[in-house]
Amino acid sequence: MSEIDWDAARAEMGRWYWWGIPTFFRCPWNEDPAAADIALLGVPHSAGNGSTERDQHLGPRAVRNVSALYRRGHGRFGFTPWEVCRIADAGDVPLPEAMANDVSLEHIEAYAKRFDAAGTRLVAMGGDHSITGPLLKAVGGPGSLLAGGAPVALVHFDSHTDAYHHLPHWLGNRRSAAHWASYTVAEGHVDPHRSTQIGIRPNVGTPGSRTSSEDLGYRIIGMDEIETIGTRGVIEAVRARIGDAPVYITFDLDSLDPADAPGVSNLEPGYAGIRVGEAMRMLQGLRGCNVVGGDVVCLMPTKDAANQITAMNAMVVMFEIVCLMADRMRAA
Repeated sequence: MSEIDWDAARAEMGRWYWWGIPTFFRCPWNEDPAAADIALLGVPHSAGNGSTERDQHLGPRAVRNVSALYRRGHGRFGFTPWEVCRIADAGDVPLPEAMANDVSLEHIEAYAKRFDAAGTRLVAMGGDHSITGPLLKAVGGPGSLLAGGAPVALVHFDSHTDAYHHLPHWLGNRRSAAHWASYTVAEGHVDPHRSTQIGIRPNVGTPGSRTSSEDLGYRIIGMDEIETIGTRGVIEAVRARIGDAPVYITFDLDSLDPADAPGVSNLEPGYAGIRVGEAMRMLQGLRGCNVVGGDVVCLMPTKDAANQITAMNAMVVMFEIVCLMADRMRAA
């Protein structure tokens, strides 16, 4: 048998999503916070929202399993992120008390701060939406390196505002998936007057349920308004509020229409959500902004379609956030 060049063989197989050990986008695995410019982090946590179906902790593994498909270049931006900066799969946050939400959020915050201290930007895959609170506290506001100690402008895609501040807890969780958009403002990590919540459905909550967000200073662009102003109008409104502030993007997959994301923990029927192509245009409309962190949340692999379309769309959202960061870095 002739000698085989195994390194060449591995390189040739690298294009096929079904071959090899699954990491995010087939990036090298390195948990050292200083080993990358952008670190991809799994946050397998699902104890933050007891009012919905669980299993969001399975989200990071599901996306790792499909994401080699997207180790590719960005067609609209005209570059390949893996070639312009160091991007690594940084593993999962250790959560030894996973069923204790408020303790786990302390662990997430402490773990994420190690990356900010190293000057490494994080893109996290959750996990339920409670994980965004500690991630925001790690990358924005007092003591943050990447944001220069400033509160971030939050770009928040969701069907729900997650901004309750008049409820002391959510089924016992003080820092739940329903509270994070409020307490991060109160504690100086988010500037609500530069922040926008996009995709809020008209059929969620009760009349007046948007009041808590509006009282805090958020701009809400709900689905009814999106139908009127379109994708371009959303981009213009969001960028006008951001100005020159550092940006954090959180993307709850339930903001997508159920046709594009059936495998989410809060499935909202009856009223249209954002179609995935529109969401990609909105994210791409943030090109040039200083995106210091981001996350994708609420994937429910156990509810997904057989073709794993929700996991794949989660993968694409994660890819777009990575590309926003990498594109800004290469232009610097």
